Amino acid sequence: MSTASSWIQQPPFRYLPDRGGFSKPSSRSARQFSSGVVSASASSPSPSSSCSCGYSEILNFDFEGSNRSWNQQGRRVQAMSSTAQRKFSLSKGDSDDKNEPDHLLVLVHGILASPSDWLYVEAELKRRLGRRFLIYASSSNTFTKTFGGIDGAGKRLAEEVRQVVQKSKSLKKISFLAHSLGGLFSRHAVAVLYSAAMAQVSDVAVSQSGNSNLLRGRIAGLEPINFITLATPHLGVRGRKQLPFLLGVPILEKLAAPIAPFFVGRTGSQLFLTDGKADKPPLLLRMASDGEDLKFLSALGAFRSRIIYANVSYDHMVGWRTSSIRRETELIKPSRRSLDGYKHVVDVEYCPPVSSDGAHFPPEAAKAKEAAQSSPSPQNTLEYHEIVEGVELAQTFD
Repeated sequence: MSTASSWIQQPPFRYLPDRGGFSKPSSRSARQFSSGVVSASASSPSPSSSCSCGYSEILNFDFEGSNRSWNQQGRRVQAMSSTAQRKFSLSKGDSDDKNEPDHLLVLVHGILASPSDWLYVEAELKRRLGRRFLIYASSSNTFTKTFGGIDGAGKRLAEEVRQVVQKSKSLKKISFLAHSLGGLFSRHAVAVLYSAAMAQVSDVAVSQSGNSNLLRGRIAGLEPINFITLATPHLGVRGRKQLPFLLGVPILEKLAAPIAPFFVGRTGSQLFLTDGKADKPPLLLRMASDGEDLKFLSALGAFRSRIIYANVSYDHMVGWRTSSIRRETELIKPSRRSLDGYKHVVDVEYCPPVSSDGAHFPPEAAKAKEAAQSSPSPQNTLEYHEIVEGVELAQTFD
């Protein structure tokens, strides 16, 4: 089972981390952010590291909302009917009579993986989407390169995308489909690409043009269309049952944070929020807002549609809470029945945005982080994570 969310028109301000499996049936939930977020639950295959799951739901999902019925009070969304065979976010006026692709779809794999993990999905996407799409499986962060840090992987991915765009002059639009840790790599990469594009737009050009597209920015010079993550640990892997293979055993979960850097390097520290200088916010907290150098939320807000899928069950690597960007108290008992037209989707939810002026990291959080870094122990790490959780709650309701 998994959960999905989509971000539409406005930047997502909350993230739903969870990593799901793709080898046996499970159910998903989705959240969508349209000025906020929509989240949906569905039943889908659960992964190991393979991505040969039921992607027909993703391909048939109506990203522009024309086939959804919105319940404003409950902020619920119904999935489109299976009879609506809409193609993957084609803009109005697009036609299939051209031979050159104009839409780049970047596939980004997860930890200890490679482009070969996308072989089945890539072939299926090519068959369904046709020649107008250039399907590209990223190869810049294979295998142990995924241990070197989310920011480093994001920069490599951004450069890789730039090179692909430079070689394909017909491209006009860009979308991302990322699995697991690849979702965090992609979020960092689009911030790098978006911020670089915005830096090239002068104040004079913006004021004279009156073109809102300039303000929205471009990703590698292309129009951003869809940003989709599958079972991505958006909130890191701290907390109860956020590493499901530890079976929720308290002592194992407490030991995981100080041990993680020895096994998965800098990426491990970032996933447990213990990276960087003690007085500075951890990377994942900074990625939940616009910083001075990188505009993480604005970059996501440039995409027409933002969707996250989170596995409710059968995912042994990423918890439902982090992949669906929920707090422990926000988790619901998922339905065991799929939505019409979606074999693996059990729920779709819309969530409004919560504004953020930047990463809030008070002195007590910095002090706790320093203790977790200098004397890594289960107790120090637990106290630090509890303070961070409190900081996030305060930011949300301020």
